[in-house]
Amino acid sequence: MDMISRPFEPPAPVPRTQELSKFEVLRTVLRNPLELWSEQSYTLPWIETRFVNQQTLIVNDPGLIRYILVENVANYEMSEVRRLVLRPILRDGLLTAEGPTWKRTRKAVAPVFTPRHAKGFADKMLSTCEHYASRYDGVVDAGAPVDIATDMTELTYDILAETLFSGQIAAETESFTRDVETLLGSMGRVDPMDMLLAPSWVPRVTRWGSGKLMRRFGTVVAATMDERRRQMRAHPDTVPQDFLTLLLEREGPDGLHADEIADNILTFIGAGHETTARALGWTFYCIAHAPDFRALMEAEIDRVIANGTDPVDWLENMPHVRAAFEESMRLYPPAPSINRAAIEADSWTSPTGERIDIAKGVSVLVMPWTLHRHTLYWERPRAFMPQRFMPGNRESLHRFQYLPFGAGPRVCIGATFALQEAVIALGVLMKTYRFDVTPQTRPWPVQRLTTQPQGGIPMRVTRR
Repeated sequence: MDMISRPFEPPAPVPRTQELSKFEVLRTVLRNPLELWSEQSYTLPWIETRFVNQQTLIVNDPGLIRYILVENVANYEMSEVRRLVLRPILRDGLLTAEGPTWKRTRKAVAPVFTPRHAKGFADKMLSTCEHYASRYDGVVDAGAPVDIATDMTELTYDILAETLFSGQIAAETESFTRDVETLLGSMGRVDPMDMLLAPSWVPRVTRWGSGKLMRRFGTVVAATMDERRRQMRAHPDTVPQDFLTLLLEREGPDGLHADEIADNILTFIGAGHETTARALGWTFYCIAHAPDFRALMEAEIDRVIANGTDPVDWLENMPHVRAAFEESMRLYPPAPSINRAAIEADSWTSPTGERIDIAKGVSVLVMPWTLHRHTLYWERPRAFMPQRFMPGNRESLHRFQYLPFGAGPRVCIGATFALQEAVIALGVLMKTYRFDVTPQTRPWPVQRLTTQPQGGIPMRVTRR
């Protein structure tokens, strides 16, 4: 593999070498769960441990991950901790629903992400990114740094609003994206009461004051649904055939309930753009420290755009841009943990004959954060080396050693949407501008609902 010499190692917690007390575990989880993991988590295929009051299996072996998430997926449900953290926000949205509710919702949402929609998505993504990029002209002239993390949250919200809701979300963009960040930053945190598996009615100190914000979101979602229902009644032949319409068309006793539709609208408005936004922010940060690879990206972008390539084909025609984005998702996975629990006792035997028994009720942690930085599966795992994902190299990766979008039946339904969105956003912005770090650029990865940069990512913008 042709590697750049002395690749950049972006900031991340150093693996622990000492055992923590229960109090220290709770304190670390409250502050930043990414700082919790020991050296063994990055070197062993699996670890059996007791995590606070819960017997826990931490899984890094790709074969065992495949078994849990695909081969015997029916025996593993969302863990209680995960439900306690996410359900107060997303309720019965696609990320948190279980059983028949999840099946109905997945079936209802799937038509939105079929290949025939890709062309329309790509065109809207391109025009939205071009419109957003124009604001950097004033920034360049003023010379002031921008927080690229905040900017990417605004941009991906604009893209999502245009592609999935046809620009008809009943909220003003800037204030609404701030509310989204506040909501996912506070309510996406693991609270000590969650770790102790306290009932949901027990107050969570980390989420005090969030009720007002949730009510504000509820008002926005209700207004958005009501306006689209009016359009469907008054102008059924011209109503947009987007995510919102498809959900509302399935409203009824045998389909989706109104509350379930609202939950999924909130899920896609919030988590659906938050994940891509974070990954884009980290990508701009990492490539600023890899000027040789950034130059390859810029040359590729210039060539593809000059050739008049349709934006729907950028994903396949910009391998360097895609590789940088995928490597950033390896180092900073948008969803840093996948939490499951064994419904019944289970066992698995590795190809080398090692057997592991999984007792009923055991909490199973598949951790993209540790898996993506694991010494058994990656060369120089802490380094930013996007060549790993270039054609000819990517094919050597095990399907289950890289999980930015999960795997199995619950794999992210918008994975291709997110990749296409990211490549178009990077292509449009990098065609004209270059983003560099400043002395104040010191982001620190913190786990909330996503892997967020504490302190933001201030960057200086110049014209190429």
